[in-house]
Amino acid sequence: MTVILYLLAASLVLGGGGLGWFLWSLRAGQFEDLEGAANRILYDDDRD
Repeated sequence: MTVILYLLAASLVLGGGGLGWFLWSLRAGQFEDLEGAANRILYDDDRD
């Protein structure tokens, strides 16, 4: 029975950590330009 409580506590800690990491990335602007990197790979920037 105590194993279930340990697993429940561990899952809550990991879920809360994942949620906190996601919210931090939203505030840091990680999801502002979703198509920029996808389009940037198509263009050649090698100018000699």
